[in-house]
Amino acid sequence: MRLLSWNIQWGRDASGVVDLGRTLDEARRIVDFDVLALQEVTRGFRSLPGGPSDDQFAELAAALPGFTVLEAIGADLPPLVPGGARRQFGNALATRLPVEQVIRHTLPWPADENTPSMQRVALEAVVRTPIEPLRIIVTHLEYYSLKQRVAQVDDLRRLQLEAAGHAAHPAPAENATGPFAGTARPVSAIVCGDFNSEFGSEAYQRFVAPLAGAPGFVDAWTTLHPGHTPPPTAGVYDVEQWSSGPIACDFVFITEDLTSRLQRCEIDGATRASDHQPIVLELR
Repeated sequence: MRLLSWNIQWGRDASGVVDLGRTLDEARRIVDFDVLALQEVTRGFRSLPGGPSDDQFAELAAALPGFTVLEAIGADLPPLVPGGARRQFGNALATRLPVEQVIRHTLPWPADENTPSMQRVALEAVVRTPIEPLRIIVTHLEYYSLKQRVAQVDDLRRLQLEAAGHAAHPAPAENATGPFAGTARPVSAIVCGDFNSEFGSEAYQRFVAPLAGAPGFVDAWTTLHPGHTPPPTAGVYDVEQWSSGPIACDFVFITEDLTSRLQRCEIDGATRASDHQPIVLELR
């Protein structure tokens, strides 16, 4: 199973030009992905720099035949003009693997009066791989507020404990056709995205701390490259937005029980199709 995680900045490259089709072409060049986990996908946000299309989620679905394209909206704001489209900003997950449950988690957003911020979400999909079902979660944590980032990390850890409870004590479905489906969720998971937390930072260390009662998370890149610091994933080519210099803030984490299946995790440092660099994960 091959996964590519990427903050695509609504298809805006390091020089400021928006072209979502080019972004997808770059993703395909990098790896023949089974799962594409994207952050900063928009609908109704033509006002953003470069002028993205009216509905990038629909654009993704049209460009990826044979894939299921899922969305989770974080910021959902009124139109700028009467009768216009709502402005929506969030995450997308596209996969050609069979999809079972899909869960959209609203992450904590505690008040922090000193910084701008937006509502953040985590999009969870249970997919069937040739070996076993997995939970794949794509998220994008708050940029400006450490208080909110830490709260969001804690909630992602809570969700892992919740899933472990459902895995150990699944409830039956009410019937075969109603919404009360069985609650079984696999404990094995991949969590990926833009954490807006530098490698080794407080939020990063908090996320990879051991969990009592469930397999905890490990950084897939450092597991395969022990003793090394990951290369930067943001601000490598876009030095205008990242004037203070590039950082590593995008990660793919896996639960500890998946480490024996970990075959590859690489950061593509060549593409200039976003202000972030994509990460490729491959499981045996």
